[in-house]
Parts: sequence; structure tokens; C-alpha cells
Amino acid sequence: MDPQQKALILLEKQGKFEVGSRSIPSPGTGQLLVKVQSVALNPVDYKIQEYGFFVDNYPAVLGVDIAGIVEEVGEGVENFSKGDNVLDNISFSEYRPVSILVYRVAHGAFSNDMAAFQQYTLTVASFTAQIPSNQSFDGAATLPLGLDTAVTGMYGKDFGAGITPPWAKSGVDNKSKGPIVIIGGASSVGSYVIQLARLSGFYPIIATASPSNEHLLKEAISQVTDSPIKIVYDAIALPDTQQIGWGLLAENGTLVLTLPASVKENEGKERKAIATFGTPHMPQNQELGRNSWAMVEKWLSEGAVQPNKYEVLPSGLEGIIGGLERLKNGQVSGTKLVAHPQETQ
Repeated sequence: MDPQQKALILLEKQGKFEVGSRSIPSPGTGQLLVKVQSVALNPVDYKIQEYGFFVDNYPAVLGVDIAGIVEEVGEGVENFSKGDNVLDNISFSEYRPVSILVYRVAHGAFSNDMAAFQQYTLTVASFTAQIPSNQSFDGAATLPLGLDTAVTGMYGKDFGAGITPPWAKSGVDNKSKGPIVIIGGASSVGSYVIQLARLSGFYPIIATASPSNEHLLKEAISQVTDSPIKIVYDAIALPDTQQIGWGLLAENGTLVLTLPASVKENEGKERKAIATFGTPHMPQNQELGRNSWAMVEKWLSEGAVQPNKYEVLPSGLEGIIGGLERLKNGQVSGTKLVAHPQETQ
């Protein structure tokens, strides 16, 4: 194996992307070296470039969603071997929670060796899953960050609603957990929240595909259920959608958000708004992440969780640059953009 690989590199803070070369890393204890076949793009990728947050050290390699083939197994890893097809949420290696802009509530030291936009990367075995034979690399690559954000928002105790997860013995029974509202159900995160809500036994599951007038939305929901709405998951989380979700929420209910909260309780209803943070690498999420990632292969194999629709970009890593521009300009909807690093010229 050539000790050098091609990577998409962000040369400097708020700078330009350029395809270059860097060394292929070696896996440490509990890690895998993965030959990356497919990567999915996320809005956070262009926001890092545009606003300069999250990353401390440059040049930097970005990207969090990967699917690929195990090339080398680190010490202490027992459930993977060379040649396995896997998917992973690469994410960040360290976290220091801070308030920063309106996009995220954490900032971390990015690890280039564990980033997605390159031909080989390291993953943490505990947060890596086998890809079943009924799924492609491209489909699998659309899943990690979106699913982790949905899982953390639904089941996390620190960054979520703290619902008992479906893999727990008491997680699902024959009794409905009542209604749930998902704002932005057509988004990547929203689509996974819908699927998890079904696994968790919520009924009815009410999803909106675009921002709606609160009065009309309440009227529509009243025709579906008259039960109080205890959980609203806002996968869009802009100020107007947060206000809609807040207005739908019953007393003692929880509004889960993918951005920092712009609403607060001032009516004595004891509602709460929680900004989730979808990574299993954060210390507060590690146990939840290990348990959920242990379910991913089964969910995919049985069809309980389906990946997002996707579009494959041309030109390998080079194609990511144009893909991020499309995301930034709002030219992508209901589809994940996927690139193939190994096709880089």
C-alpha cells in the first residue's frame, strides 16, 4: 500500500479546498484503518469553511460520514477483520463545549487522521458497524451523522429527551407512547427521527416537510390526535420553526433541537428545549453510542432503518467542492450528496 493518499484539504481558516497528499495513518488501540469508498456531505462541512469554527489546526481535512473497507485492525479490536465492509461517523476527537455562532454548541480539535474526505481514515471500532449485504457503500454513507443526531436527540439524557431506547428491555411494549411531531421530516435527521419514533412505539407520528403557519399546523394536528404533544423534534431548528414547535408542546413536554434554543419557558408550563449534539464520541454520549451502533447492522439488514436518498458526485474528492457550494446555495433538498474518494484523479 502506498504510504501516501489523496485528501481534500482546507488549506487555511476560511480558505479554499484543494486536493493534495498526506500520509496514511496507522490504527491505534481500538481503531480501524478504513479504505474509504463513499463519503456523504453535510451542511456543517461548508459552514466550517465559511465561518471558521470547529477546527483549530490547518491545513485540515473535513467530513464525518464514511463507508468503506477495513484495511487494518488496531490492537484490542475483536469484532472486525481486514476486508469487512463498514460505516462510521468519524466526528471529532476532542470536545470543549462553548457557544459559537448559531450553528453549534461545541468546538473541538479536529483530527485529520479521523476525517472523511480522504482515501484512508481511522475509525473507532465501538462506533463502527458492518454494512449488511442488502446495502451499498453509497447508501450506508448517508446514515451515520443523521442517525446519530436522531438517536442522541431522542434517547440522550444530556443532549436529548431521555426516552427509553427501543433496544432496552422496557423500550417498546404494546402500549403507544402517544404522538410525536417532527418538524423537517424530509431532512436527513428528520427522516431518521421518523424511523426511530416508529421503532419506539410512538403513535401517531406527525411530520412536516416545510415550515408551516402555527395556527394551520395546530388545526391539522387536532384532526389527527387530541392527545397532548409531549415530544417535538425540530430537525430544522430555525427561530420560526422553534417557535412553532414550542407552541405545539404540551405542559412538561420536550422540544429537541438541532441548533441552540431561541425559545425559553415563560408561561409556567415546565416545558424544556434541548439542543442535541449528534456524536457518539462525546463523553456524555459514549454509552448511548456504543449501544446504538451495536444495532445499526441489524436495523439495516431488517429494513427497520433505511438510508437517505442520494446523488453521487463526479470526480472523486474534487467533486466535493462543487457539492458543498450546492449545499451552501440551498440547491439540494431531500437528497444526500455522496462522493467516491478512490475515483480521485
